[in-house]
Formats: sequence, structure tokens, C-alpha cells
Amino acid sequence: MKVLITGATGLVGSAVARKFLSEGHKVSAIYRKTSDKSLLSDIDAEISWIEGDILDLGSLEDAIKDTDCVVHTAAVVSFVPADRDMMYKVNVEGTANVVNVCLKYQLKKLCFVSSIAAIGRPDPRKATAGDEVVLDETHRWENSPENSEYAKTKHLAELEVWRGIAEGLNAVIVNPTLILGEGDWKKSSTQLFKYVYQEKPFYTDGLANYVDVLDVAEIVFRLIKSDISGERFLLNAGSISYKNLFHMIADNMNKKRASLRVGPGLAGVIWRVEAVRTFLLGTKPLITRETARSAARKVTYKNNKVKNALHFEFQPIEKTVKRVSERLIGKI
Repeated sequence: MKVLITGATGLVGSAVARKFLSEGHKVSAIYRKTSDKSLLSDIDAEISWIEGDILDLGSLEDAIKDTDCVVHTAAVVSFVPADRDMMYKVNVEGTANVVNVCLKYQLKKLCFVSSIAAIGRPDPRKATAGDEVVLDETHRWENSPENSEYAKTKHLAELEVWRGIAEGLNAVIVNPTLILGEGDWKKSSTQLFKYVYQEKPFYTDGLANYVDVLDVAEIVFRLIKSDISGERFLLNAGSISYKNLFHMIADNMNKKRASLRVGPGLAGVIWRVEAVRTFLLGTKPLITRETARSAARKVTYKNNKVKNALHFEFQPIEKTVKRVSERLIGKI
């Protein structure tokens, strides 16, 4: 089988590429000249690289027309206001392009790697204080101040996939929570490990819903090979407090544990200070209003649907954190 991966140089895309190659399938990847291929440097020669962009229909068609399946992971993940327009462009328009080209060439299957953010958050103004919030695939999107601009773009991207399915496209959607994996710790969720490695003293009250990047890749592989179509699956191994997650990482990296709790009030002060620093220095903020708000949330997600459909068991977080910590330290 020939599979094309968009966003193959990222955390999820690189893991998916490795999985398909390990199973004897041919992998191609669309990339830009500025793409950093370091996560795939050891298997670079095993991948058919196609220079292009999901925003360029010509190059996208060249990449897709001779393939069987597509795994679409390419996206802009940002909570910085300045990146809003680019997020809408890449996440929404780019996904629409992928769907349209897949329909044109009648591909066997598309797997869209969305985000847990795309299912949206309940409007907190309608909730009772102290209520436990547990969401699953049946949760319907609603306008809420809890939904970030990133979440909105992923929701709109999913609507493009559902539109493709209505037009006859064989497709599935997966919604991973916080993805833990051995990526570039200057980017994406892997920055958490760098934060702890640098012995930052702060932690927040919120819950982290997590999933191993290897589990994401395995599920994507199984779904592509399966007869399942027109479905979405939440990928969540479990939940853990940020305090316990930071402490677990610190212990595995032999670093000092974070000991200072950041409540909502202090978090609000920090993101405002970061906004001023960003304005003055022209850099990206470390903490934004959206990330500060997100870190304080206590929402959990069910995983029954994917476990039952694929008879799948997620890896325990202790095993994930140990592996990722060891591999990241080994690269220093």
C-alpha cells in the first residue's frame, strides 16, 4: 500500500511514517523547503519526499494522484493571536484542499488527525460550579468562551472532512488529547519535558488528558487498514494532574520537582506580562490567555469507542514518560 502523509516532519506525522514503514508499506511525504526533517533523519532515504504544500493544489495533486491512502496531520498549532490568519488558512483551507483532491482521485481512504480541541468545550456559563465534565464523541460543538481560535479552526477543518464523507469519501477522524512523544522539545507538547528539565518551579491546578504518540500512530494505522468509515474517535489514554505529570517527568529526568502552584489569579498576571514582553521584544509569548485558561481546566474524555472498535489498550503513562524522558536526555 502507498500512503501519503502530510505533516510528516512533525511529532505525529513522523511516528505515523515510522509505523507504516515498519509494516512494509511505501510512504511518501509532502514537504516545504523550510521543513525540518530531523525527526526522520535516520529513515530519510526510505521516504519518497515530494516538495509542495497543502495550500498549493498543483503540488498536492502531484503528491496524491499516485497514492492509495492519505494521513493528514499537517496543521498550525498556536494560541498566539498573530498566528490566527495562518491557522485558518492552513487548518481549514488546507484540509479542504486535501479532501477535494482525495475525492478527485477516488482514494481508498483518508485519516484526518484532528485534535481534542475540535470537539469544543461546554459553555461554562451554563454549568453548575463543581460539576464534573466528561466528554465523548457525542458532544456537539457549541459556541463557548472556552473554545480557542485553534479549536475553531480544527472544528471547521473537521466539517470539511464530514462534507467529503457526504460526497462519498472513505474517511475517519481521530482526536488526540495532549500527545506525549520524543519530538523536538522546542515545539508542540514536547516542550513540557524541556520545561521540567530546566527545573521551572511552577505547576497549575488543571488536568492533563494525555496519549502516547506511538498509540496515536498505531490507531491511525489500524483505522486505515480497517473497514471503518465515517467515524471519529477520541484518543485519550487517561488524565493526570499537571502537578503529578511534572513530578513524574522530573523524577525520570533526575531533576528538581516543581513546587509552586500557580492559581488562576497568578496565571492571569503571567499571561499579561508575557503579552507586554512579546510586544516589546517581538517574540512569541510563553504563556497566553488561552493557554493559561486551558491549564486550569478540569475536563476528562472517554476512550471507550476506540478501545471497543479496535480492541485497543493504551500504554500506561509511566511507561510513556520513562521512554520519552530517556530519549530526550540522550539527545542532549
